[in-house]
Amino acid sequence: MLSHPRKLFFIGGLISSLVLVGFGVAMIVIGYNGINEVHDTLRQENITTAADSAEPGKPVVDGASARVQAAVMREHTLKLTNGLTYSQMGSYQLASDPKDPKGTSDKNLAAKDAAGNPIPNGLRNTWVTETALTTALNTAYFAENVGTFAIVVGVALLLTGTGFTVLTIGAFRFSTEKETEKVGAGALEPAGTRS
Repeated sequence: MLSHPRKLFFIGGLISSLVLVGFGVAMIVIGYNGINEVHDTLRQENITTAADSAEPGKPVVDGASARVQAAVMREHTLKLTNGLTYSQMGSYQLASDPKDPKGTSDKNLAAKDAAGNPIPNGLRNTWVTETALTTALNTAYFAENVGTFAIVVGVALLLTGTGFTVLTIGAFRFSTEKETEKVGAGALEPAGTRS
């Protein structure tokens, strides 16, 4: 039988091991559910890859295909705006050249509508839409990777908890065997030799 402090260490070791196993299982379930949520959400949007992508017309149903689609969208928008990004473009069409994607942010140089208001730079607004959509697609890619990471951490916690359980039970058995040997050896000693 184990002494009181050893019992506490044994029970504490088992509880710690079970907590690790529990957290491991929880992380695996959370990661798996997260990945499934990403896939289900992408399927609902019915997005297919662009005609000029590596695999045209392929459904975007996971993080990897979402990332590819985001890259293609960015490339299309850069072509449309002659390589200019959102931050390089003015808010309004330029009066001297309304088709120039660079536009202007100076209301005095902006093209005006019939009421005299500056006309918005439509290509710059395209970047706003592109950024929102590609951010969502890249977030799906990131979320899927977080789910995968959660599963990996869960497996590591599960293995660690299982290993600690084996070590705790092994230490308990070893201690019990040693105590049994001591008790047995003490019983075999002649009465006069005991101290």
